[in-house]
Amino acid sequence: MTDRENFISIAKRKGYERMPVSFSMCPSLSQKYNEYIKENPIDVPWDVDYIPGISAKWTDGNVFRDKYYKDKSFKEGTSINGWGVAHEPGSKYAYHMTYMHHPMDKFDSVEQILEYPFPVFDKSMLPEMKAQTERIHANGRPAMGAMQTTVWERSWYMRGMENLMCDMLSEDEMATVLLDKVTDIAVMQAEAYAEAGADAIFLGDDIGMQHTIMMSIGLYEEWLMPRHKRVIDAARAINPDIVVFYHSCGRVTELIPSLIKAGIDVLNPVQPETMDFRDLHEKYGDRLSFHGTLGTQSVMPFGTPDDVRRTVFENLDIAGEKGGLFVCPTHLLEPEVPVENVIAYIKACADYMK
Repeated sequence: MTDRENFISIAKRKGYERMPVSFSMCPSLSQKYNEYIKENPIDVPWDVDYIPGISAKWTDGNVFRDKYYKDKSFKEGTSINGWGVAHEPGSKYAYHMTYMHHPMDKFDSVEQILEYPFPVFDKSMLPEMKAQTERIHANGRPAMGAMQTTVWERSWYMRGMENLMCDMLSEDEMATVLLDKVTDIAVMQAEAYAEAGADAIFLGDDIGMQHTIMMSIGLYEEWLMPRHKRVIDAARAINPDIVVFYHSCGRVTELIPSLIKAGIDVLNPVQPETMDFRDLHEKYGDRLSFHGTLGTQSVMPFGTPDDVRRTVFENLDIAGEKGGLFVCPTHLLEPEVPVENVIAYIKACADYMK
């Protein structure tokens, strides 16, 4: 199998020849990792190659600063992105983490949302997206479109989580207008990736917490599931075979049936500290594949290389010969993760099929 065929076959639970790897690291760990592999080269069979996204016209951060943050004073180094969300540096002990500020925090009318300077997306980049996909496929590689913070997170980043939750619970039209605007943009992105020939898109909205779901099943199915489904349906109207990954940190066990109804194919990250992969595989493994299962709060930072290797093998054994699991760390690898555990993960994936 080519890498592309192998990737699609794992996702669709049709067997596989090798297990690709997938992980990301914080800056301090990335530096240690790069120093290590410079002295100890290792082949890293990455899972996918990414397609560039559609183009957008962004409002300058100073416009947001002057209009929506005029009463705030920020630390040096604060950045404001094209959606108007401000990221303020924390202390030195926060490493790469930032404090988020929400430009719609004080909004009290639909009109304010309608007048907000959202980024303006268009498909002028589609020819380049198609060309890049063709280059990826020519190398036998799978092509992925990244679309995390798809609807819910993108919206609350601007409005504030508490505000948007209250808007939804009170049936405030502000929630409808904001979520629909963000969904419209996500639909355009999904359509563009599908038109470009992407094999998969990676959606994501955190709807879980450490030990329970973030919102009730009813609230998710009323407000977010129809919008997630709209995004997925838009991509599938163009490419019925596109594989849909969905990310949510935390426990989402109770929401899995709703996510399946929305149309997802692969659930990420399946945090073992709060979700049991064996149990989930028994219940849903015939209609859902998984991506993750290696705890970034447990085995990756605090286990030994042997623990990492054993966990990789155990979880792939649960999935079985048909696949249905891309085994990988459940989130960004933080500073306390030993480089040796990262190497153990890479080697375990390579050794499993030998």
